Order: sequence, then structure tokens, then C-alpha cells
Amino acid sequence: MKTKREDIRNIAIIAHVDHGKTTLVDELLKQSGVFRENQEVAERVMDSNDIERERGITILSKNTAVVYKNTKINIIDTPGHADFGGEVERVLKMVNGVVLLVDAFEGAMPQTKFVLKKALALKLPVIVCINKIDRPEARPDEVIDEVLELLIDLGASDEQLDCPFLFASARDGYATYNIDDEPKDMVPLFETILDYIPAPEGDPDAGTQMLISTIDYNEYVGRIGVGKVDNGTISVNQDVVVVNHHDPDKQKKVKISKLYEFDGLNKVEVKEAGIGSIVAISGIADISIGDTICSPDNPVPIEFQKISEPTIAMQFVVNDSPFAGQEGKFVTSRHLRDRLFRELNTDVSLRVEETDNTDSFKVSGRGELHLSVLVENMRREGYEFAVSKAEVLYKKDENGKQLEPMETVYIDVPDEFTGTVIDKLSQRKGELRNMGMSNGGYTRLEFSIPSRGLIGYRGEFLTDTKGNGIMNTAFDCYAPYKGDIQYRSQGSLIAFETGEAVAYGLFNAQDRGTLFIGPGEKVYSGMVIGQNAKTDDIELNVCKTKHLTNTRSSSADEALKLTPPRILSLEEALDFIDTDELLEVTPKSLRIRKKILDPKLRKRSNFQ
Repeated sequence: MKTKREDIRNIAIIAHVDHGKTTLVDELLKQSGVFRENQEVAERVMDSNDIERERGITILSKNTAVVYKNTKINIIDTPGHADFGGEVERVLKMVNGVVLLVDAFEGAMPQTKFVLKKALALKLPVIVCINKIDRPEARPDEVIDEVLELLIDLGASDEQLDCPFLFASARDGYATYNIDDEPKDMVPLFETILDYIPAPEGDPDAGTQMLISTIDYNEYVGRIGVGKVDNGTISVNQDVVVVNHHDPDKQKKVKISKLYEFDGLNKVEVKEAGIGSIVAISGIADISIGDTICSPDNPVPIEFQKISEPTIAMQFVVNDSPFAGQEGKFVTSRHLRDRLFRELNTDVSLRVEETDNTDSFKVSGRGELHLSVLVENMRREGYEFAVSKAEVLYKKDENGKQLEPMETVYIDVPDEFTGTVIDKLSQRKGELRNMGMSNGGYTRLEFSIPSRGLIGYRGEFLTDTKGNGIMNTAFDCYAPYKGDIQYRSQGSLIAFETGEAVAYGLFNAQDRGTLFIGPGEKVYSGMVIGQNAKTDDIELNVCKTKHLTNTRSSSADEALKLTPPRILSLEEALDFIDTDELLEVTPKSLRIRKKILDPKLRKRSNFQ
């Protein structure tokens, strides 16, 4: 017999990147009394990872819980980037409704569309919260119309269209029912959640059934499965069976050793949990997303959507440059292998494959951002390795024709740069599907483009639009191969010998293009030190000093004017490298190099 559990609400907060999700959760935590009056709280407390804090993006979904009027509200903060869409699809299985957060100026954005579509398909009710209404350029009335249009476009039902709208400033800690109401606190949002989001329901007397929706990992206890109890109760020391909807042969008997519920930002050990509770379980070694934990007498798996396939791959290679092992703590192939396979514990959208070469691993992910976050994390942990240019993963159709992943790209750009953007994306096999006016002198463009056409474009896009353009992408489908694309129209400047770059050598080299290094930096033969203004690669000797004679003094060098070098960030370097190059990544340096360092062997391979 199904019953509702009125003392619990399970919600997910969905929004576009930077519309204030994580800040809103901070306020809900504060106002429900999770923190002591005088407790110092870090800003955006849910973004626990350094990279999440620095970039202001959420990568992993997080769970938290607040208590309001004796009702426990489990809140899941979801990522807004399509690269982490694998996270979002699974999280929605745990909740009974969503809070859609929309910026009062930017309005409904493409990434929001991606998550919202999934929520509507699962028939989840939606509360719309227009955030940042304290912005001077806020336009809440127009944004309401945009959200309703978006809901209609995505095929929302009549009940979903009849959703409550709230107006909030997460930063200032208030929400109101009407735009003109006097702002006080978050009570209107709490009340709307209790009134509008249905309580979870299930059969408390049936056998245990719980779907694992996310995985956490802890050095001490190993993998931790997080999910919602759908039926029955789950308790410590209970004997259960692990089954999986997509793997009918899987039937593994295990024992629940520890059970946790969420309370504020902490996990609290509990002895048992009933229907509707979101719990974490530790002690099951190889538990994975999509597994159902059931009582042994009725092992029925819960249906579960397959995780989206990766579309892009990179080779992670042991560093073999002349400077190998000088800056990293973990440098061997065993270190690299262990670290990559450990990442699979928590990141289900990632694939790691061993290759014929024991020093090289093929790592596949959902997009460039997905893989660059992994590279940055490993670098900070003291790993030293090299990565190749990202390549897309092709498929074959039933007739053996090659198919490639396609993406939809949404671009908001000042009108004066529209021509440049259309021109560049057309060269990369992009098709313009839609073009319309956006707010404040901006044009909105929508393209369909092969995924490989976007590799290396982000940096160019920011340069072309003087940093004013906004680009968002979402995976579309696999389609027939669109033809060859030239990634880079300029060649590389390559160091001719190993040594230290000097001002005299660099002064002569800078006429050839843009340099990536300054005087005093160590270089080696085959290392890329700049970008040639022309299409071919050139070798240069930047370690060359001036021959001194009676009439030539070394102090004359002081008058040489060097252009400041262009220092590449990790993303820019990954964008820049060509197919015959590698990016050497160490905790201290990023160096671009040719795969074949020896100039004679390199020339020979070009002619083969």
C-alpha cells in the first residue's frame, strides 16, 4: 500500500551556470539554522573543490538538507554545464520536484533548457525563482514570459505550466511572492516548497528498494552510494542484494555496514531510514550508479536511464621530455594508471582504456571542459604527464558510414562581432540555424556544428569578441561525417637546442611570430616556444648569445626591447596544440612540445 511521507521534501535546484544556485543554497542553510549565529561560513559553501571555487562552477552534484517547520527538505545542487550533464540526469531520479532558478537579467539560457527538459520528461513539478532582482538592469516581467515560452517549447503539461513564480535575491537573502512585496527573508520559498512539491511516496511495508543515483568516494571507506529509499526501510547490518536494470545477470549479496543521512552539510550516521529518505551507504566495494539495493526475497531492479556516452578523447602519456621528473611527485606509468582508474570511482561519464603502449592511456569524456578539469586536478595533486590534442569519437552506422558527434551552439555576441563569428564557425563546418536580436545590442546565434569543429575554438572566440561573447554548447546527435576541418592556420616556432633562452636569441625570434616564453626559461630541442605568423613550423635558436669582440660589448643587449610573451592557460594550451604535438603538464609548468623531438626524425615522418 503506497503512502506519502509528509515530513520530507526532496528537491533539486537547476539553473544555468552563474545564475546563483549555490549562493541560494547557502542562504537556505543559514536561514534554517544550520549554522550557529557566530559561525564563520565560507561563501558558496557547497562548492567544495578548489576548481569549483575558482571558476565559480559546480562540477559534482551535492546533497544537503535543511529542516523547516519539522519538515526535512533534502536539497540537491546540480551542475549547470552540459559537460557534466551525466550528473544531472541521475540526480533527478531522487527528487519529487525542482526549483528552476533564472537570472532576472539574462533570462532563460540554453544550459537551463537541457536540465529542464529532463525534469519535465520525468513529470516533476517546477517552482520558478527569478533571482538577482536587485540587479540594476533586471527585467523580471520579460523573463517570466521567456520562462513560460521555454516551458511551452519543451512540452510542459498544463499542471507544470501553472507553476508558482517567486522573486529573489539569493545574495541579500530574501524571496517574495510578488515583485513589489517588501523583502524580508526566504520564508516564501520554504512555504512554496512545502505547499507545491509533493511528499515522496512508497510502500513502507514492502521489501527494500533503493536506486543508487550518485557515487561519492572516500579514502577511508571507499565508495559511498547515495540514493533515495523508494520502498520499505533500510537498516544497518541488513542483508541485501545488489541488482541492475541494464545488467540482468548482476546479483550480489552484501551487508549494509554503515548508513548516513544528510543534515546541513554533514553526513550523520543513522540506524535505519524509511521511504523518501536520501541516504548514503558505505561498505559495498564495487557499488556503481544505476544499481538497485533490494531485499533478498524480492530483487526487482528500478529502471534507470543509461549514462550518456563520451564524445571526446585524449591520450594521457607518461612524460618523456628531457625535463621529465624534475617537477612532479608522481611520474611513472603505474602512478598515472592508478590515478586515472581511481577517477572512475566518482566520475561515471569518464572512460579510461589501456592501449598497446603501457605508457599511454586513452581517456574519453563529455567535452573539453570535462577533461581539462581532470588534468588540472591531477596537476595540483603533483602528477606529471603529457596529453595529446582532443579528438572526437566516431561511430559507424549499419551501412558502415562514419558518423560523428554534433553539437548545438548558442552564442550571444555584440552585434559588431557577428560577422566574424559566423565566418569562423562556417569554416569549421558550422551551419547557422537561427539568428535573432538579444538584449542591449547583442545578437543571439544558434549553430549546428561537429564537435571537432569546436576543439580549439573557445580561445579564438574570446579574442574575436574581445571577451564579450557568451558561448554555450549542448550535445545534439551523431550525424554523417561533414568533411575535413583545418584547425590551425599558423605553424609553431620550435626550439632548436636545449639550454636557457636569452634576450638576444628571443629578440631575433620575435619577428617570426608570438612567443610563449621569456628570457631565462629553460627550453629543449623540439619544444614549442611560440606561434609562427605563417603556416609552417620554423626551428629557431633562442639560446644563441652574441659573439663578443673588441668592438661588441655584451651590455649593448640591455637596449633590446622584447615584447612580453603570451602566457597560455591550461585551456588555451589544450586549444592550441596540434595533432603532432603534446602538452607537457607538471605541477609548476605547462610546455608544448612536438611528439617527435628529434628534428631529423620529425622531418622524415612528415614525408612518409
